[in-house]
Amino acid sequence: MDYNLYINGESVPTENHMDIFNPANGELLGKCPVATRDQLNMAVAAAAEAFKTWRNVSDADRKAACHAIGQILEENAEELAKLLTEEQGKPLNGVGSRFELGGCQGWTHYTADLELPVEVIQDNEEGRVELHRNPLGVIGSITPWNWPLMIAIWHVIPAIRTGNTVVIKPSPFTPLSTLRMIELIGSVLPKGVLNVVSGTDELGQMMSEHEDIQKIVFTGSCATGSKVMASAAPTLKRLTLELGGNDAGIVLPDVDAKAIAQGLFWGAFINGGQTCAALKRLYVHEDVYDDVCAALTDFAKSMPVGNGLDENVVLGPVQNKMQYDKVKRLVDNAVDNGARVLLGADPDDRAENGKGFFYPVTLLADVSDGLPIVDEEQFGPALPIIKYSDIDDAIARANDSDNGLGGSIWTNDMAQAKALATRLECGSVWINKHGMLQPNVPFGGVKGSGIGVEFGVDGLKEYTTIQAVYL
Repeated sequence: MDYNLYINGESVPTENHMDIFNPANGELLGKCPVATRDQLNMAVAAAAEAFKTWRNVSDADRKAACHAIGQILEENAEELAKLLTEEQGKPLNGVGSRFELGGCQGWTHYTADLELPVEVIQDNEEGRVELHRNPLGVIGSITPWNWPLMIAIWHVIPAIRTGNTVVIKPSPFTPLSTLRMIELIGSVLPKGVLNVVSGTDELGQMMSEHEDIQKIVFTGSCATGSKVMASAAPTLKRLTLELGGNDAGIVLPDVDAKAIAQGLFWGAFINGGQTCAALKRLYVHEDVYDDVCAALTDFAKSMPVGNGLDENVVLGPVQNKMQYDKVKRLVDNAVDNGARVLLGADPDDRAENGKGFFYPVTLLADVSDGLPIVDEEQFGPALPIIKYSDIDDAIARANDSDNGLGGSIWTNDMAQAKALATRLECGSVWINKHGMLQPNVPFGGVKGSGIGVEFGVDGLKEYTTIQAVYL
């Protein structure tokens, strides 16, 4: 099936297409349209024209439009979930495609009800000063391949809720579900308010350089985020960058290993580990190290992996060959350097034969800092488990990273947990869980993990400019 762009409320065909394959079996799923620079310009021009009217639409009407989008998502959730599973690889069930579509609906309705009322800074005999929040204009959204629909909603809904218009570009690995979703939800918006273009990575650079795009929202790797920031600099556009994470979890000696095994597993292996805020490094106190390794291994053995269309599967393949090869390289290097394999680390030959990028759930014990699998973000189904004896040393090792997205503390002592949490250099810290995001809580990173925040009122403000009105 050939897919089209969606520009100014119309389906727009392209001359060139890219083949999109199912990562579970290598079968051709559909053909993604490759937009030209002229078609990008057409989308930006449509969004700029629509902005002239959309920015003046009442707050109540914009809120209603966002709720209408939530309704469209609910009505078409199963169609989108199936396409998402076929394209991305994640299962329908578990923390998979149906979960992602539920998140899309929840975030949409919650964000629809957020408001940015006029703030009164001063009101006395010297005069009144009001602080207004005005929309920026055309927002450029560039989304990744791991949670393509959820992250698209995270970008799009706050933008249009605040009176902006949008041009979105999905990852070339997972464009089809986004193309279909934007076509569906665009039907309840005025023409030009929401547009989607797809193509290669070069299209993203065209967007970040575009003089008529006022802000870029990008979710992806640190390396690409740096390029986005550099190419956006000449036009001084606003940026929100949610970049990679190498999140550390620290297990204290007072835990019940069996009680935390499930939380540790899903913290690390949600979406097959292909999540920016997943648990990527696990530091465990020597007193409970063996118990945690055993409990986590026992729990992980029970997780069925396979084609996500199978209703009994809860983990799917790695999404693409590039990422599969990275995970394999990091695991092989760790094993060659003395890591003890608790589970996995022995993939079959399906990926090499083009029949599915299945890498087994892998747990590695007796790993040390300095190995690539600890120092780099693996972004896949492999977790290094590292022993420590001193908590101050564990905090220092957790912070010894260019990334600072998330972290977690696992303990029964809440007072100590909160004290340690404030010492972790990251944007979010979870206690006895990891990576659970909420639409009412600002989310973003420090250090190399990004600029700005998403979600809640603070995330909404990032799509506006401040105007002080002196009366």
